[in-house]
Amino acid sequence: MNAYFLENSRCRVTINEHGAELSSFVRHDLGGLEYVWQADAAVWARHAPVLFPIVGRLPEDTYYHLGQAYKLPQHGFARDRVFALVEQSATAVRLRLLDDEQSRQQYPFAFELTIGYRLHETTLHVSWEVRNPATTEELLFSIGAHPAFRCPLQPDGGEAFEDYVFRFDHAVQLERHLLQGGLLNGETETVLDSGTELPLTYELFSQDALVLKHYDFTRVALASRRSERAVQMQFDGFPYLGLWTKAPGAPFVCIEPWHGIASSVGSPTELRDKEGILTLAPGAVFKASYTIEVQ
Repeated sequence: MNAYFLENSRCRVTINEHGAELSSFVRHDLGGLEYVWQADAAVWARHAPVLFPIVGRLPEDTYYHLGQAYKLPQHGFARDRVFALVEQSATAVRLRLLDDEQSRQQYPFAFELTIGYRLHETTLHVSWEVRNPATTEELLFSIGAHPAFRCPLQPDGGEAFEDYVFRFDHAVQLERHLLQGGLLNGETETVLDSGTELPLTYELFSQDALVLKHYDFTRVALASRRSERAVQMQFDGFPYLGLWTKAPGAPFVCIEPWHGIASSVGSPTELRDKEGILTLAPGAVFKASYTIEVQ
């Protein structure tokens, strides 16, 4: 499996061709501190998968398009496909995935998915472009990020998972949408009434991910209360957000901005009717981006 390396005087980033996945983000100037979860297969064998062409799970892993049934696993297939190199420099890389015979068996649409990474100082800029190359048919899709960060970041320094918080850019009220077997069950629960920090505990994730809608913040940091170490993500214009770890005891946590969301409990439906599905006209391009800053 090929990997691409982005590097400056402060950081080194590794991007795998498999899934166009971020697999390492190291601070040289902090003694080689690694921020990205290193995909221990005994716990969770991924680093930061790209979720496409769906986000979340479908009922029975099935959807319909124009009356025909198709099977798609949770979060789609892009995370398990090899992306082709488009261009590369010392601090940037762009990778692309196109539809093919294999993808059309699960997802009968033409598409071009391009993922870009650009390193500047201690910030990684991530960009997505989804192009519909069809001449007559609309493209139906969702796309999401799923980066996992080590937590604690400095386990040898005596830190624990519970020494970390999610820190928001202003005081917020967080209402999670509950999952049942990976599907939204229509119930909600308030996890933060009003505040700028949500302390991490494994109990917080005992009912699966925290799924958020209609939030009004654009920045979240995973921050230590015992040191200056943190990871901050900024994501403008994303309608959904997931916060997750594989509780209990997993030494990582994910911050997941999404353009899409899991389906609701029930029977399979037409893809067009799934919440969070985007519709792209023939020849049109969808663009989105977010940043990861390591502190």
